[in-house]
Amino acid sequence: MCRQNLLRRKSRTFLTVLGVIIGCCSIVVMASIGIGMKEAQERLLSQLGDLTIITVTPPQGGRGKQKLDDSFLTQARRLDGVRAVTPKLTLDGVSTSLLTGVNNRFQADWSTICAYDLTQLESMGYQLLEGRLPQKSGEVLVGQYFAYNFKDTLRPDGYNTIDRYSGEPDENGNYPQAPDPYFKPLSQNLTISAETDTESYPFSYKIVGVLKEDNSKGYETSDGVIMSLSDLQAITAKVKKGGGAKKPEYGSVLVKTDGLASVAPVEKTIKTLGFPTESMESIRKPMEEEARQKQMMLGGLGAISLFVAALGIANTMMMSISERTREIGIMKSLGCYVTDVRTLFLLEAGAIGLIGGLIGCFVSFLASTAINFFSLGAPAMENLLPAIVGGEGVNRVSVIPLWLYAFAILFSIFIGVGSGYYPANKAVKIPALEAIRPG
Repeated sequence: MCRQNLLRRKSRTFLTVLGVIIGCCSIVVMASIGIGMKEAQERLLSQLGDLTIITVTPPQGGRGKQKLDDSFLTQARRLDGVRAVTPKLTLDGVSTSLLTGVNNRFQADWSTICAYDLTQLESMGYQLLEGRLPQKSGEVLVGQYFAYNFKDTLRPDGYNTIDRYSGEPDENGNYPQAPDPYFKPLSQNLTISAETDTESYPFSYKIVGVLKEDNSKGYETSDGVIMSLSDLQAITAKVKKGGGAKKPEYGSVLVKTDGLASVAPVEKTIKTLGFPTESMESIRKPMEEEARQKQMMLGGLGAISLFVAALGIANTMMMSISERTREIGIMKSLGCYVTDVRTLFLLEAGAIGLIGGLIGCFVSFLASTAINFFSLGAPAMENLLPAIVGGEGVNRVSVIPLWLYAFAILFSIFIGVGSGYYPANKAVKIPALEAIRPG
């Protein structure tokens, strides 16, 4: 019966549904652009640094009794929301050279050398491309492009290095695939020669793993060496004559939280312990607030269209009641309950909202796909799938999560039912005898 009533005036129903489609589509597309802006900001921040990592440093000027030592590590690991904690040491103020290959054929004049608590690396988000994590002293990890630091000492100058940035970048700034380096670092023996003004101290290591490049973690994942804390402290103690203390104090400690929501409370707790902190939270929060305001503004513009559609639904239902006064009277005379009459009109109004919401979501999907497709550069079929589902390195202008589709459909039904509530109540108040009396 509800379907028959809607199809009785096809043109009026179509125009009313069209209003809901336009309103729903406006809300979804506008909100999706706001979500796309937020994702673009988070992607930009993640390139600058890991959003869930807090860097802790010693109190400035050595004030207070707080020391950034093992006791702090224990305290930090007990905090709620903390996933992993590791000190970070770097070999600073020491001139180094690196040697590898048969008879030390390959040589590098520099490299970033860092030390972490290697048991925490996986929890910190570092990824292995190949090999395994070090399990004992003398085993190290190297960055993904570590081998490109080296020159071949058996070749003449000018022809003894391989540039991984050879070739011209494409329109997105991506370079062609790098040529193979002179050697594969995995399983190679590595000698790090730490040099002072008067002496040179060689330290031998075995490369057991290669890390995936992630500049948000640090440049050492690209072309550096990562070793255990004890190994780096041994270098420092040897070269700096006593630089490795029995109870070491750290220059910085990295604290990784289990999510963005935990960053602010964990950082606040660490500050109450007397330690300065740095994180991306101070940058992310204002940007997130700005994105939220823009999202609300865009969603509000879309909501105006849906409000106009609500007026259209109310008008359609009022017109329907005036045309079906006799029908309403007959239904009451036949014993239909007041709630049955009200339910019938609410179902019709809700059906208009549901149909408009479903079609509006489909149109929104097509509009979002088109926006992303043309924003990815020259129209090409290979851009179609990234325009729909995104992916690593894909910057979509419009992003529609599943919850937004569900919200739009439910909101359209709510608008439909809400708009039909007053006409439905008016319908049940029509006296039956007056309604069936011939005009």
